[in-house]
Amino acid sequence: MKAKPKTKAKKRKFFIGIDEVGRGPLAGPVAVGAVLATPRMIRRFRAIKESKQLSPRAREEWNERITTLSGDELLFAVSFVSAKIIDSKGITFAIRTALHRSLKKLSADPNSVNVLLDGGLRAPEEYKNQKTIIRGDATETVIAMASVVAKVARDQYMVRLHKKFPQYDFPRHKGYGTSLHVAAIKKHGISVLHRKSFCGNFS
Repeated sequence: MKAKPKTKAKKRKFFIGIDEVGRGPLAGPVAVGAVLATPRMIRRFRAIKESKQLSPRAREEWNERITTLSGDELLFAVSFVSAKIIDSKGITFAIRTALHRSLKKLSADPNSVNVLLDGGLRAPEEYKNQKTIIRGDATETVIAMASVVAKVARDQYMVRLHKKFPQYDFPRHKGYGTSLHVAAIKKHGISVLHRKSFCGNFS
């Protein structure tokens, strides 16, 4: 009986979606989320919306689903860059740094993935198959997934900071420039978590 010839395993086609969260807050880091998934897995999330269109509870539920299904066909990473770096190097540098870190965490072969990025984001040049899409978080499922994991991770981080900095009430505004937050800055001054370059008119 002749042995059956060995067949090469089919290469899976992966997509990576990338989005940033926290460009504009007065305090806390900027975050970049990256989700790597197969088309089959992406279809399972086709009902997801980008993070700004979801309630906090819905974001948590979608994030939990992504976390639960993480495995061979779905990976995700979120990277932060601090307010200190934002002040010293600028927000564009901070976002680019966080983006590179998240891609590195995924350990994907640049030649075997298609990268979809929201807004004006760009991946490193070695990722030849990349496309930047204006409002991509609203039109591409895998980018919406990235926006959700980034948003939830950053929100959870800001909530944890409340124990050390209760005077700013971070759980309520997550570092954004609400009237409540601005009033707290005027009363207590800025902390090490604040972006000094963003708070010049309030401190």
